[in-house]
Amino acid sequence: MIAARPRVAFAMAPEVRQRIFPDARMARFEEIADVLGSLSEFESDAARRMLAETDVLVTGWGAPFVDAAVLDAAPRLKAVLHSAGTIRPFLSDDVLERGIRVSTAAAANAVPVAEYTAAMIVLANKKVLPIAARYRALREEFDAEAAFPGMGNYGKRIGIVGASKIGRKVIELLRAYELDVVVYDPFLSQDDAAELGVGVVGLDELLSTSDVVSVHAPSLPATRNLIDARGIGLMRVGSTLLNTARGEIIDQDALTARVLAGELFAILDVTTPWVLATDHPLYAHEHVMLTPHVAGSLGVELGRLADVVHDELERLIDGRALAHEVEADRLSITA
Repeated sequence: MIAARPRVAFAMAPEVRQRIFPDARMARFEEIADVLGSLSEFESDAARRMLAETDVLVTGWGAPFVDAAVLDAAPRLKAVLHSAGTIRPFLSDDVLERGIRVSTAAAANAVPVAEYTAAMIVLANKKVLPIAARYRALREEFDAEAAFPGMGNYGKRIGIVGASKIGRKVIELLRAYELDVVVYDPFLSQDDAAELGVGVVGLDELLSTSDVVSVHAPSLPATRNLIDARGIGLMRVGSTLLNTARGEIIDQDALTARVLAGELFAILDVTTPWVLATDHPLYAHEHVMLTPHVAGSLGVELGRLADVVHDELERLIDGRALAHEVEADRLSITA
């Protein structure tokens, strides 16, 4: 059982704590819990003293890693509430193995990523980005339809790689459009696919038949280079690869080669490395849009993450089930 007024510590990079939990939001937590303070490391004597008193640890981007040694220093710890999506870089398996409850704001963080993805899919099929680039270069009227035959969204096939929280939210948003949505995910059952209203296909079929391929798989050893050079080679001329997940999931060199050949379009919110070299050819190509990982929660969207954590803390205090609890049997296929 957790205390009626639990002691809460925040563990994340200081600038992240200020962005997600500014003073006004911290005041809400102080109404229902004793906030011990913020940690950016777990090694100092001061940090160890705080851990020893902590019932609930709120983690976020830039949090120090929670392993067995940290748990040994936090004997009162009952729950870890993660204020972002990806949890594996921050928590060892020891946390769940010791019966400590874990919640993640992945579903909340999925919302802006899915919104961004749906918008980019519509723009990709309409060829808005390369048309805008060409118009900017020419600065005179040109026949966009002749330059990009087949432009538009009606009846186009969208291939979703990964029925993750984000992938499912994208599918939900795309129901407003007259599109053919198919999914590749080895863990998606036919019943779940039917409930989502999508078809299940193999990865090769998805890559070779989709007008836009949108990547939403987690970054795991099994998904590194999931879309390899052979898979990139299967994509149809004129199709678009959209990646808001992680750069290492695709063979970036193979994608670059086909983009430079004028065969594919790419919308990349993530790359490998995280920031490309300044002379990388993808920066200047009209078939490409590069953004510095902006699809996820930023600006006012961070308030959604804070609200989810606050709600989960209230649930813990009231003895209710957590809304976004991480189950041990899902951890191996969760980012």
